[in-house]
Amino acid sequence: QVQLVESGGGLVQAGGSLRLSCAASGHTFNAMGWFRQAPGKERELVARIARSGLNTYYADSVKGRFTISRDNAKNTVYLQMNSLRPEDTAVYYCAASSGSVYSIHLSDFGSWGQGTQVTVSS
Repeated sequence: QVQLVESGGGLVQAGGSLRLSCAASGHTFNAMGWFRQAPGKERELVARIARSGLNTYYADSVKGRFTISRDNAKNTVYLQMNSLRPEDTAVYYCAASSGSVYSIHLSDFGSWGQGTQVTVSS
């Protein structure tokens, strides 16, 4: 049974940092990513990492501030978020794809975590 378990969300002041973790069980995925969804907005891809860890994708809004990484031995993916802004406030979801290592579309990801709240205060 595939399961993605997230941790690390919380409340932080603007300019602060948080680190999200997502532990996967039951399968090793070709690509893993982090999406976020703010109230009233569509779910959007924040970052994605290929199985090898050598290919990453970042949304323009987080480039230079967020870093995605993975530990294949632990089957875990991380999202280091620095210089956080109030507009980063959202529920963050871990997602995994058994398809292309270059997956970036919502429909590419078949497995999802339960979500973790990130709130950035101004």
